[in-house]
Amino acid sequence: MLKCLIVKMNKGFTLMEAIVAIFVITTGLVGVLSLVSQTISASTFSKDKLIAAYLAQEGIEIVRNIRDTNWLQSLSWNNGLAVGTYEADYDSQSLSPYSGSPLNLESLTSYYGYNSGNATKFTRKITISEPNTVNCPAGVCLNVTVLVEWQEKGNIHSVEAQENLYNWY
Repeated sequence: MLKCLIVKMNKGFTLMEAIVAIFVITTGLVGVLSLVSQTISASTFSKDKLIAAYLAQEGIEIVRNIRDTNWLQSLSWNNGLAVGTYEADYDSQSLSPYSGSPLNLESLTSYYGYNSGNATKFTRKITISEPNTVNCPAGVCLNVTVLVEWQEKGNIHSVEAQENLYNWY
């Protein structure tokens, strides 16, 4: 009879075992949720950095397109490409003075520009300078630097692209 009593008492969990089990499960869930949160944050940052890199490259391509159009129209290769800071849309044939305005995302075309669309967190500054070095002599070369900046969680992030454009035609 005593044996039956002891067996019946060991069948259930004690309060301490239940508390430890709840703690282990809670710790595991908090760890998993923290990992998911960090993954989402990292993927958002990676997406924004990739967009910024493409916007920076696009800025250089805009300046290169203006140079090439000058050649096709029998103009001086650096016509409209004076030393200074500028901004430009993807389809611009000229540069506008830099205002610091954010780029807009056009809803129909999904292109970034300044004319229409929803404001984004990205700004693009195109800087043209005329360096005087052996690799890039004055009058033959322009240094184009494009800086794309955005703010996320109170921190300012940036991507910069730089290229020398030559009068090789």
